[in-house]
Amino acid sequence: MVLESAAGAAIASAGILAYAVRVPRSTLLAPSFYRGAQTRPAIALTFDDGPSESTPAILELLARHHAPATFFQCGVNVRRLPQIAREVLAAGHEIGNHTENHPALYLKSNKFIYRELARCQDSIESMTGVRPKLFRAPFGARWFGLRHAQARLGLTGVMWTTIALDWKWPANRITKRLLSGACNGAIFCLHDGRILQQKPDIGVTIESVRELLPKLMEQGYRFEKVTDILCPTKN
Repeated sequence: MVLESAAGAAIASAGILAYAVRVPRSTLLAPSFYRGAQTRPAIALTFDDGPSESTPAILELLARHHAPATFFQCGVNVRRLPQIAREVLAAGHEIGNHTENHPALYLKSNKFIYRELARCQDSIESMTGVRPKLFRAPFGARWFGLRHAQARLGLTGVMWTTIALDWKWPANRITKRLLSGACNGAIFCLHDGRILQQKPDIGVTIESVRELLPKLMEQGYRFEKVTDILCPTKN
């Protein structure tokens, strides 16, 4: 009986930890948002892992539909392609922190986690002049120590309502998934890079965004940056 109780407690603890680390709506390890205000028909498009050589193609599509977005960028990529990072800002979008080197944060020390976030802050600010206020964890995985790092750096955690899985699915399946997840205040997670890969092939992401934007607009949705969609009183 004692062994069974101990085993049950261990399973329950493991389940709670898995929820805390990976489930977007969890705030157990660090405060974060997975959706915005539900009072208006707005959606936040977000793009992770950039900037990359393919980011300008995404910027062109967004400009065509007057769709502001949020780009969670890796410090290493920003230092490699500072001009593209600046183009993101010049086009009216916002940049968030996606760590310096895109490591999985789970099982990492508090010092390691803070250093990854702090270095990315410095990389983005030194290359663009803007210091991010938003943070998204690589792979969507949080860990102990992240709460302190976010607070110390003044970062708001952002997860997602629906993730596109655009690194492994074909464009039509990505589009269908995001359309099914459309709702007031939804935050969509896509990728304009592939972690730290140079010249990544994001053709399926580009194709899905090209299909997605007009369909969402036909349904009456508009697009907002994460900072704006989190504000419940925005007109």
